[in-house]
Amino acid sequence: MPENGFTHVCALDVLEEDVPRRFEVAGVPLAVVRTKAEVFAIHDVCSHSAVALSEGEVEGRSVSCWLHGSRFDLGTGKPLDPPATRPVPVYPVRVTDGIVYVSLPGGS
Repeated sequence: MPENGFTHVCALDVLEEDVPRRFEVAGVPLAVVRTKAEVFAIHDVCSHSAVALSEGEVEGRSVSCWLHGSRFDLGTGKPLDPPATRPVPVYPVRVTDGIVYVSLPGGS
């Protein structure tokens, strides 16, 4: 059930630690990543070459683009390595009672 602008994405237990997983919420492609301490939601399109970040690898608080190797900070969306120079959107996440919720712009 959505709460205060947050929309249901998935159960927490379907997310493997450090393995990005693709979801689409209200037409927005998301790469959702569970690390040891947090859950992140980042736009699932690399700002450099428009490929899915959910197909990349997670290292610490970053996800890499499989095509050219750019890494993005999962918390800020900022590129950490070239060739990407533009950030990708990140979305606030809440985990309540084992359910992952995300807040999108113009949220529901």
